[in-house]
Amino acid sequence: MKTVHVETGKPYDIFIERGILDSCGKYIKQVSNAKRATVIADSNVAALYKWRVMNSLSQEGFEVTAHVFPAGEESKNLNTIAEMYNTLANFGMTRKDIVVALGGGVTGDMAGFAAATYLRGIDFVQIPTSLLAQVDSSVGGKTGVDIAQGKNLVGAFHQPKVVLIDPDTLNSLPDLYVRDGMAEVIKYGCIKDADFFENLEKENALDHIEDVIETCVSIKRDVVSRDEREAGERMLLNFGHTLGHSIEKLYDFKGISHGMAVAIGMVLISRASEKQGITQSGTTDRIVALCEKYGLPTNDKATFADMANAAKSDKKTADSAINLVLLNEIGSSFTKKVELNKLEEFITA
Repeated sequence: MKTVHVETGKPYDIFIERGILDSCGKYIKQVSNAKRATVIADSNVAALYKWRVMNSLSQEGFEVTAHVFPAGEESKNLNTIAEMYNTLANFGMTRKDIVVALGGGVTGDMAGFAAATYLRGIDFVQIPTSLLAQVDSSVGGKTGVDIAQGKNLVGAFHQPKVVLIDPDTLNSLPDLYVRDGMAEVIKYGCIKDADFFENLEKENALDHIEDVIETCVSIKRDVVSRDEREAGERMLLNFGHTLGHSIEKLYDFKGISHGMAVAIGMVLISRASEKQGITQSGTTDRIVALCEKYGLPTNDKATFADMANAAKSDKKTADSAINLVLLNEIGSSFTKKVELNKLEEFITA
């Protein structure tokens, strides 16, 4: 087993172990005195893992129920959250009880937000089953939902009690979702770890996925511990996300995954900053090659004007400017404030 300790306002541990789904109740019992537990999962994940998690919880003495919602980004809205509240209330959940988020990033974001706001906040646990969630979204306490104006514009910071990662769940994922997670893996190498990036170039990350997961969550742990509420350094974790979120919005969050959009965003923003002499020459070519190695797209038909316009509603905007995450070189990143009316000009260099 691999263990990563996260030192935030409410410290917690991340456990990485094959088969941990079947013993998750034991770990949750160690961090919670809850009487009831509600497992929240989408329809795809529930069909695969819901009963294994519920059985483990029951064996540890929890009263257990489940809330299952339709799989897909289109479910990530306030109507779905309201349905979760109904389940929690009907089950008699109190402030002492616990929510278990079982699934990918959409599930973790929404179940975490429901827990953060039900009864003004109850505990929750992350059991991420997608690569993207395991290496990124399950760690750090960001929760939220999409609204018509943009992605994750409604949310809260709410740290989990524990994160339980079972790499075996990746075996059931379609190839698309593995590739989706690799975009976030590549991001970590870009912003913080040149050696890690080089290893991704030389080897197949999937051949030693537990080490890859540990490296990614350790990087995020370090950043989040220093900047829990995204006042500074944590913004670096948004590399590729400003344009990525714009692309997702232009597609109405359909037909393009989060990881695919982030991969394109990393390439476009690096190419722009490289042309302006900000980023070391050759950096973009390496990012393109690595994204293509793991089956990720590196361009899109959307125009730069469309992307810049969509970015105006991004949650990282402040007044008339937006904080872009740029690279000095692979492994070294920083933020640069750009006026919104200059964003298209910056992207097109």
